[in-house]
Amino acid sequence: MTDAERLLWFLLRGRRLAGCKFRRQHPIGPYIADFVCLHHRLIVEADGGQHADARLAADDLRTKWLTDQGWRVVRFWNGDILHRQNDVLEAIVRALEEPVAWVPHPRRFAP
Repeated sequence: MTDAERLLWFLLRGRRLAGCKFRRQHPIGPYIADFVCLHHRLIVEADGGQHADARLAADDLRTKWLTDQGWRVVRFWNGDILHRQNDVLEAIVRALEEPVAWVPHPRRFAP
């Protein structure tokens, strides 16, 4: 984990943020999400320099796939996580408060 991911995990784990349970490095389809709150179908991504320019298109495809599956994705730059923790946490809490559209698990209703 990067320093920013370590800090964010410290702030999210153990139901520290709004009493919500987050998982770290959670697989969703073909992707591994940095942090996930399953109950609220929220994915929190910590983006470093590797996500600039060249990776932008790949990140957009990934986000589109995840949102098509009913997930909400919020992304933060590592610098913001390290230096603007309160703003990042407030944005995550706002995302947690948004209504969640229920999407059935793909295997739940399979014949």
